[in-house]
Amino acid sequence: MHIVLSGYYGFENVGDEAILLSIITALRKAKHDVEITVLSNNPASTAKTYGVQAVNRWKLKEVSAVLKQADGLISGGGSLLQDQTGMKSIPYYCGIIRIAKFHKKPVFVYAQGMGPIHKSMSQFITKNTLNKVDQITIRDEASKQLLVDIGVNKSMTVVPDPVIGLDASAFRSEWLERQAFESGYISVSVRDWPSEVNFKQKIVESLDLLARSGHNIVFIPMHDEHDEKASFELANMMSEKSLVAPGNLSIEEKITVIGQSDLLIGMRLHSLIFSAIQATPFIAISYDPKIDAFATIANQPNIGHVEKNDWNGEQLFDKAVDMLAERSSIEQALREQVMTLQSDAQNTALMAIDTFK
Repeated sequence: MHIVLSGYYGFENVGDEAILLSIITALRKAKHDVEITVLSNNPASTAKTYGVQAVNRWKLKEVSAVLKQADGLISGGGSLLQDQTGMKSIPYYCGIIRIAKFHKKPVFVYAQGMGPIHKSMSQFITKNTLNKVDQITIRDEASKQLLVDIGVNKSMTVVPDPVIGLDASAFRSEWLERQAFESGYISVSVRDWPSEVNFKQKIVESLDLLARSGHNIVFIPMHDEHDEKASFELANMMSEKSLVAPGNLSIEEKITVIGQSDLLIGMRLHSLIFSAIQATPFIAISYDPKIDAFATIANQPNIGHVEKNDWNGEQLFDKAVDMLAERSSIEQALREQVMTLQSDAQNTALMAIDTFK
């Protein structure tokens, strides 16, 4: 069986690369001899890193050729069908699906988070494309409702984010092993985001209070140089000492750094997921509905939204202190919650394999 994977792969975004690793791992567990080709922005790196075939996602003749020979297309995971960050994503990913359908290949939408989809043209393209696919799995109820609202009439199944299925028990970080913390640490994932609210100052205020209370602060950039820049910006705003982990740490190392912390304060979705799979308590800071959705799934607090002024650094500090005091019970509850989700995540791969038989 030969499966083509389409997603935001090869852009050095650790969240999307973790999705790719998770899907590949789950597919190989479901069918050990599966052949996989990834549509990537950096085919050579993707092929080497994951032991798969890869083609340039922008060379549509090559994409069409590989889809013609394949048994089917997986679209996802991640937040592919949205027009929040630009108008090109929906036409591109829907275009790949349409190429697969032109070649009469089955298409499986894999644990995607949908939206926001603001423009009427984006909604039209999404509706007409998804109504032609063979199976749709999505990662939260809000995504399902969005698709229903814009007119998608296919059956949809809500499944966990693929990364939930990763087994991180054997992961380690040489960088973390070289650090000499006298006590534990709090990990922090931040990103840049346009907002009239000075949310960065709120975060800095809370981190300074935590540092003065004896907690080490470690920033963990999730999207390489982009989040590394934001992390250093906040670290430089702090009055107290902090540490920024290298942006180019591997997925396994970033999971380890977050997993061995006492608490994560996180903006990036996959920092929250990395935290959950290691049963590390987290506090979410939202910029997108997908953050709110996962915080609800994991039963962890969402302190506020970066575009709203109804929260402050002292509230974030107080919530962190409360959670650290209840850390053991929160860890146990997370561990039980994630165990169920991990089994469900593997089932998504089995559903995909069945679609292509």
